[in-house]
Amino acid sequence: MIGKLTGTIDSITGNTLILDVNGVGYVVGCGARTLGAIGTAGDSCSLLIETIVREDAITLYGFADALERHWFKTLTTVQGVGPKVALSILSACTPDQLSLAMGAKDSALLTRADGVGPKLAQRIVMELKDKASSAVAIAIPTAPETKHKRAKSAAANDAPNYTEDAVSALVNLGYGRSEAYQAVAAVVSRGENKDLSSLITQSLKEMAA
Repeated sequence: MIGKLTGTIDSITGNTLILDVNGVGYVVGCGARTLGAIGTAGDSCSLLIETIVREDAITLYGFADALERHWFKTLTTVQGVGPKVALSILSACTPDQLSLAMGAKDSALLTRADGVGPKLAQRIVMELKDKASSAVAIAIPTAPETKHKRAKSAAANDAPNYTEDAVSALVNLGYGRSEAYQAVAAVVSRGENKDLSSLITQSLKEMAA
């Protein structure tokens, strides 16, 4: 099993490159984000590798970072999502956008990718919404907590949860679901969800900031 390759880029054709490692050319499939990050022919390159073994072929897929490889492996656990579709999704959406889409149940975001229709996008969201990292943790940096902040956070957790209603209201106003979810999550994390009206108002201010 190959986990990482370091060498020189020999050539790039479409979404495939040949990586020269000590005179041996490895054919590696990559998404657009990785290809955009690693350089061009003649450049040194190090890729994290996921090896797919099938009866008729052994195929290597390369990634510039561990998070992108993680999402590739996670996406391919969904029925109907093979390596090519997973790379297409990763080319259309960043890992952070995927985490946010799962948290927001925003299947429309996934349909940006070639080969992903509405039904498949919905299946991906439903199967991965519990496996994805917290969208709030990814989208909002965590600052060191003070005693006051911990108390405020505890009070927020005891408050009624208007998150879904607030997101729906913002979507009805024309905002994207992931964008709305991110704004609402930011307001909730600050303990400003006293009631639905204030949550919507503060979320609108968050998006306008």
